[in-house]
Amino acid sequence: MLYETTMSTPVGVLTLVASDAGLRAVLWHTEKPNRVPLPDRAGGEVDPNGVLAMTRAQLDEYFAGTRTEFDLALDPQGTDFQQAAWMALRSIPFAETVSYGEQARRMGDSRKARAVGAANGRNPLSIVVPCHRVVGADGSLTGFAAGIDTKSWLLSHERLVAAATASVSRSN
Repeated sequence: MLYETTMSTPVGVLTLVASDAGLRAVLWHTEKPNRVPLPDRAGGEVDPNGVLAMTRAQLDEYFAGTRTEFDLALDPQGTDFQQAAWMALRSIPFAETVSYGEQARRMGDSRKARAVGAANGRNPLSIVVPCHRVVGADGSLTGFAAGIDTKSWLLSHERLVAAATASVSRSN
């Protein structure tokens, strides 16, 4: 059984989908159909484990600039390679970027940059699993389910939060 709710954010309306095991998806309002296959969507907000409420709270904190890491039970569905790519995304530090080639290298095979890009394109947990932190080899912003403007906004937001945090740390 899947449960879902929506929330408004600075980057648009997000649909949050949870299973009994954890967060299954964070979807954009402009989502292409079937980018993230979700069979048996219940559409109900009754979430017995509270995953949707925790996700909403943590995303609110992220957008407010008070959260730089997510601490949620996750339940993404994908192939073994996709799962490995999504796990690698979780290791990219807040406000930093890596190239697709670097992500592939970290996964053990720098020749799989295109496969990594395809896996990232199927990442069902946008923002929480930060595929927006992966850029082209030349640093350009490429491919993102919510569009390049949203990817740019997320990266700028993270850099501003990181700079403000570093400034506070230096003054203490």
